[in-house]
Amino acid sequence: MSSEKYVYSFGGGEADGNESMKNLLGGKGANLAEMAGHPNLLLPVSAGFTVTTDVCTYYYQHEKTYPTSLQSEVDEALRKMEKIMGRKFGDKKILYCCLLGQVPEDLCLV
Repeated sequence: MSSEKYVYSFGGGEADGNESMKNLLGGKGANLAEMAGHPNLLLPVSAGFTVTTDVCTYYYQHEKTYPTSLQSEVDEALRKMEKIMGRKFGDKKILYCCLLGQVPEDLCLV
């Protein structure tokens, strides 16, 4: 299992990342983390997570495969979202919104 972190969560007044991590989280991911977790802002940002740009790099460098730890990191991030939002993935009310930058089409199938 890789020691590299590929999924960064935000919401509930906390965030794993911040605006200085734009190269890793992308502009949207870094700014959402900053809005959700900055102690002076604490804007009401719904819980979510960002898959890092390193996953895209890994995907192309490893014959269109994903890091072995990615699925477990996504599962953990979803559990964290469910806890913060008080809803379960698949409930009738929408739990998530996906904002994509330029990513491989297959990445959306994880």
